[in-house]
Amino acid sequence: MDRSKLFSMVLPFVKPDWYSCMFLTERAEEGKSSLSRQRDTTDSHTSPGFVKDDNIQSSPKTVGNGFVDDKNKQTNDKKVENAYPWDQSSLKSLQVDLKKFKQLDDFASQQVSTRSSVEVLVKELLQKAQTDLEKLRAIWIWVTHHIEYNTEAFHDEGLRTGASEDVLRTGKAMCPGYTGLFKEMCYFAGIGCVEVPGYSKGFSYVPGKPFSRDPDHSWNAVSLEGSWHLLDSTWGAGNVNSNCSQFTFQYHEFYFLTHPALFIGNHFPVEEKWQLLDSRVSLSQFENALLKKSYFYSIGLLSIKPNVSLIKTVNGKVTITVKSQSPALFTHTLNKKKECGIITLTSDGMSLDIYPKSTGIHQLKIYTNPFDATETYDCVCEYQLQCESVHKEMKLPSAMMNPVGPSWLTEMKGLLQPSQCSPIVYTQDGRCAFRFLLEKDLSFVLKLSLENVNVSDDLSRHVFIYREGNWVEFKIQIPRAGMYLFTIFAKEKTALEKPPFFVCNYLISCSNPSMQWPVFPLVYASWQQEYELVEPLSGVLPAQRTLQFKVKIPGVEKVLVGSRDTQELSVSSDGYWTGSCSTAGCKDLTVMVLHKPTDSSYSLVLQYQVENN
Repeated sequence: MDRSKLFSMVLPFVKPDWYSCMFLTERAEEGKSSLSRQRDTTDSHTSPGFVKDDNIQSSPKTVGNGFVDDKNKQTNDKKVENAYPWDQSSLKSLQVDLKKFKQLDDFASQQVSTRSSVEVLVKELLQKAQTDLEKLRAIWIWVTHHIEYNTEAFHDEGLRTGASEDVLRTGKAMCPGYTGLFKEMCYFAGIGCVEVPGYSKGFSYVPGKPFSRDPDHSWNAVSLEGSWHLLDSTWGAGNVNSNCSQFTFQYHEFYFLTHPALFIGNHFPVEEKWQLLDSRVSLSQFENALLKKSYFYSIGLLSIKPNVSLIKTVNGKVTITVKSQSPALFTHTLNKKKECGIITLTSDGMSLDIYPKSTGIHQLKIYTNPFDATETYDCVCEYQLQCESVHKEMKLPSAMMNPVGPSWLTEMKGLLQPSQCSPIVYTQDGRCAFRFLLEKDLSFVLKLSLENVNVSDDLSRHVFIYREGNWVEFKIQIPRAGMYLFTIFAKEKTALEKPPFFVCNYLISCSNPSMQWPVFPLVYASWQQEYELVEPLSGVLPAQRTLQFKVKIPGVEKVLVGSRDTQELSVSSDGYWTGSCSTAGCKDLTVMVLHKPTDSSYSLVLQYQVENN
C-alpha cells in the first residue's frame, strides 16, 4: 500500500483535565474454580500532556476502499491494511518478526543505563540498531523496561512533571512523561513521532459510561516506511494495583505497533485522522463498544458477540459467543460469583448462556486461559447485563463446574463420539444414557447431584456403567423431576494411584412430576464395568413375583440368583446368562458368580432389595 505522500498539518494543543492510572492488574480471588484462579487485568489509562508541534505530518488520505497516491493521482484499490473491523490477519500494523528482535531487546532492556541526557541515551541505544524499525524497537524496549509509572504523582499534583529530563533522572513518569520522552528519543533517532491525545478505556473506565469533553490519555504515533503506526509505552510498561499506590513492571507487547482496528478498542483520538482507519469510528460507537482487553487478542481470541458493553436478556437469557484461533478454556463471574452460566467449548471458541437469578443490572466478566498454560485465568472483557425477566424454569445447580457438555477437552481426556452432544439433556420418562468411544483404557468415577437433595438420598445408585469393547455407556434413571448435574471423572488404569481427573459435565432436566425411578442394584467390587446388566434394572423388586434375569458376565463358570434359595442361570450362545427367580419370602436377592470350577466360594456381584409385602 503506497502511503508515501504525506502532507503537513499542525496538531492543536489540548489541555488535560485530570490524570489517572495506567495498567491495573487485579486478582479476582472471588470464586476460585477447581480449574484455576482468575485474574482481572484492567487496561489502564492516563491523561495526556500534549505538546504542540508545528512540524507534525498527517496520516494519508483515503478514498473509498483504497488510499490515494497523490503522486500519480491514482486510487489503490487493494484491500485497505487498516480496515475496520479487524481483518484478523495480524495484531500489528507492520509485519514484525519478534524473534529477530531478541538480541536487540536484551541489549536495550538490560545493558543500556545511561541517563545523563536523552541524546546520549539514544546514541548508546542505537549502537545495535540499523533500520528505523530497529531504532524504534530499541527506544520502545528501553522506555517500557526502565520508566515506571509515578504513583506518587497520581495522588499529588505537585509532583507531576512531563519534562523528559525529569523523567530520565527519576525513572518515573505519568502519561505526559512517557509520551514526551518517547517523542524526544525518536527525534534524536531521526524517526517521525507525535503525541496523540484522546480518550481511553482503562483504570477508572465504567462500561457504557460517556466520556467527558476533555481527553484523559495520550499515546504516540510514529512514521515508518511512509506510514503512520500507533503505540502506547505507558500501557506497555506494566501494571499498578487497585488504588494506584504500587507499580509493577510487566511488559505488554500488544501496545507496540498495534493494528489500528484493535487500538481503537480502547484508544479514541481527539482528531479522528489518528484512528488510522479507512472507516472511522464515532465517539458514541467507541463508548458503546465492548472493551476487549489486550489479553483478549494476545491469547489468540478473534471476536466476541455481542460486541457492545450493555447487553440485555431475552426471556431471561443472554448468549455470548467467542471465536478463537486455537482451543482455549473459559470461565466467568456474574456479580463476582461463578454462577448462572453454562459454558460450552467449541473447537474455535465457546458459547456462554447466562440466566440471571434476579432482574436489574449485573456485572458479567469473562476469563480465559490457553489450554496447557498456567492455571491463571485472565479477564478479557466485561459486560453490563440488564435482566428484565427471570427464566423461572432454568435453575442451574450451584455446584456446577464449567464447561458443560462434550468438547475437544473431553476428547483429549480419552472419550470420543458422544451419543449426547448437547450440554443439556431433556428427558420426559426420567431415563437417559451417555455413550462414548474410549481412546484410552480408563476407569470411571461418576457423580449425580441435585440441588437441595436430602443427605440420606444416595444418587450414586441412580447411575450404572456398562462397557462393551472400546465403548462405555452410562445409564441414568432419576428419582424425581428436577435439574440434575451429571459429572464424569476418570483415570487411566495404568495410573490408579493418581486421583481421577475431570472429563465432562452434563445437565439432565426432567419436568415430569410423575417420574420416580428407584435406584439401580447395589454393585459389589467383583462387578466389572465390562459386565452388562439387561434386566432387571431396578434395584428394588416387587414382592411375591417371579422375575426374569439377564446378565452378560463373560469368563465365569456359574451365575446364581437368590437369597435363602438360589436359582442357577443358564448361558446362551450369545454369552448372556438368563433365568428366573421368585421374590417370595425374600428381603433381598443377590447375584453371585463362581469364577472357576475349583473355587470353593462364590463372589457377590449385585444385590437387589425386595419391597415389603
